[in-house]
Amino acid sequence: MSAVLSRRELNRATLARQMLLERTDISVPDAVSHLVGMQAQTPHTWYLGLTSRLSGFEPSQASELLENGDLVRVVLMRGTIHLVSPADAAGLRPLVQPVLDRDLQNNTMHSKPLAGVDFAELADVGRRLLSERAMTAKQLGAELATHFPSSSPASLAYGVRNLLPLVQVPPRGLWGRSGPIAHSVLSASGPLSLDEMVLRYLAAFGPASVMDAQKWCGLTRLGEVFSRLRPDLVVFEDASGRELFDLPDAPRPSEDVPAPPRFLYDFDNVALSHADRSRVLTEEYYAQVRPRKNFAPQVVLVDGFSAAEWDLEDGVLSVRAYGKLSRVDRAAVKEEAEVVMAAQGMRKVVFV
Repeated sequence: MSAVLSRRELNRATLARQMLLERTDISVPDAVSHLVGMQAQTPHTWYLGLTSRLSGFEPSQASELLENGDLVRVVLMRGTIHLVSPADAAGLRPLVQPVLDRDLQNNTMHSKPLAGVDFAELADVGRRLLSERAMTAKQLGAELATHFPSSSPASLAYGVRNLLPLVQVPPRGLWGRSGPIAHSVLSASGPLSLDEMVLRYLAAFGPASVMDAQKWCGLTRLGEVFSRLRPDLVVFEDASGRELFDLPDAPRPSEDVPAPPRFLYDFDNVALSHADRSRVLTEEYYAQVRPRKNFAPQVVLVDGFSAAEWDLEDGVLSVRAYGKLSRVDRAAVKEEAEVVMAAQGMRKVVFV
């Protein structure tokens, strides 16, 4: 019979892998690599994810890497934009291609306009056009329409986005700057196996179930991969009897290990990469009224779990707790907020 891991034990293990129990002093590229990328479809909010994980992090460190091409923003897991190294972009993109192919078949906006288009030809034309210069989707769509006049330009550009590893080029995403969403084609190459991808997922997000891993990357049928890896993994159960896999030597701290407050950004993978998100997100989190269906709140973790949400407007960081915070927790949240503010250029923190 497998050992049972409590919700708090899962919480502490995940936070340890995510560098959220204590900040570390590894480099930005090493941190991004360990996390198997950071969801980064917004130009700037992901910078806070590094502020919460790395000692002495300054946004300019990551911005320079992005500007130099040592980090890139490209569509990967779950069909969302991730910040990764060029090597990881090249290795991961072929593995998650089935997710993007499925989207082309089922996308309610683009699948019909793309019906009958030869995707191999579309990819070839798109690659040739983007090898000449970076283009926005509008520019690319207009060029593609001269080759595929019967199809919507916007849908043609979307098709290329799913068929090719397109990198959003700077200044888009640079700290303190931005620009139009223009793309070029990733030039790096390098194979990565599904087995390697799953092992890296466990290192950053484990212990985890097959369904957790599938939720993280968007792929299906990963049970076959876990079956191959089983002899080299340790197996646990959660409180509901779900089977969880992990690396033998991965950190699994005691549930009593302190977890200081941490600010998550709106698309932080620690809150998005498990089928069962209760290891981080509480019932109170789900009970909140959101402005819209797909709204992504920015969460504050207290004792490792979602306890508040934060927002930024005009340099003021406001914290709204789900319930009453103790005096000790409130002071700890304020102290962590001041670290965030110093790195992010904010001026003031208020509790609302």
